Amino acid sequence: MIRFRAPQVTLFAALVGMPASMAAQIVSTADNTGYGTTAAEFLLLGATARGMALGGMYSAIATDIGGLNANPGATALMKRPGAMGSQLQWVGDTKLNWGAVAMPYGGGSSVIGFQIGTFGFTDQPVYTPQQTDGTGAFYSVSEQFVAMTLAKNFSDRFSVGITTKGVFDKLGDVSGSAFAIDFGTHFHSQLAGKSVRFAFTLTNLGTELKYNGQALRHKIVRDSLPGDGDVGSLPQQAQYETSPFALPTMFRVALAYDVLSTKDARLTLGSEFNQMRTNKAAYGGGAEFAADKVGGTPFGFALRGSWTSNPSLAYSTEPGYVMPDKDKKQGFAVGGGVNIMTKGGFAVGFDYAWKQVGTLGNASFYTFSLGW
Repeated sequence: MIRFRAPQVTLFAALVGMPASMAAQIVSTADNTGYGTTAAEFLLLGATARGMALGGMYSAIATDIGGLNANPGATALMKRPGAMGSQLQWVGDTKLNWGAVAMPYGGGSSVIGFQIGTFGFTDQPVYTPQQTDGTGAFYSVSEQFVAMTLAKNFSDRFSVGITTKGVFDKLGDVSGSAFAIDFGTHFHSQLAGKSVRFAFTLTNLGTELKYNGQALRHKIVRDSLPGDGDVGSLPQQAQYETSPFALPTMFRVALAYDVLSTKDARLTLGSEFNQMRTNKAAYGGGAEFAADKVGGTPFGFALRGSWTSNPSLAYSTEPGYVMPDKDKKQGFAVGGGVNIMTKGGFAVGFDYAWKQVGTLGNASFYTFSLGW
């Protein structure tokens, strides 16, 4: 007969019910969601294959270098220095490249890390209503961020981290910049002899991004007044004013629990709730099975999967509207990884993730990591 302890049953109910119940509590008769009102949306794409495969629950177990991007508070639990690099092959032949380094200091109670990310595409034709076959000109988009993270363990169960970052956005002949911070906390303890973690993060909270550049500067000729006839005048220098855009701020809470745990293997279940500036409240859940020193060897592997809701897909309220099948499947992600760790502590790892992005297609994430 299988017996369940009360704490385990309670936690399982929280893992399953927390995201949906929190989302259900946010009810409004008016939709004031700020769809399409932010800049630098690439900041929401994540930074690692593990993070994509696990969805938002990753912030509760992001105790590797990827935590610099997902939850700086979890990064405080890093045990050794390391470096990590990733490439995301996103929709429309766009790519995100990301790299980071981090190292513990202060006797292992604190961690400092640095990261950089770039996103964009090049040499796209320019079209206008008058020249539908193209003007012969081309434009490129280049978006970057650079960041520094400080994280600290304040006790054996609680850690906090903060990331400061500069965001730089170049769209064709205009550009803009902004400053932002990420804040994260991480609570880690034991429940029924197994690890439980709880995370809170607030990301991309910062200044507005406003575009400037040569493309906004023009010479304007004064219009003739009625009755004046043609009056000669010199063109006057003018500049179009652009409206500032907010950054894509996001609030997230996540919970993870090791339902199975041995010395060298574990099965972790997790769930998350998030609220973006540009979307309605969403939730998700995922799982990770990880094993180290398989068969007494230095090899390890991990299998991951998750699903994340996307309320913005309900973009039509017309009677009889049927959501495309591809959009119905959006949010599913799977992935895995392999790693080798020597007795001297040197580690090499590779991770891959695949995610359905609905009508837009699919995305693949590749991550390579080193530890020493």
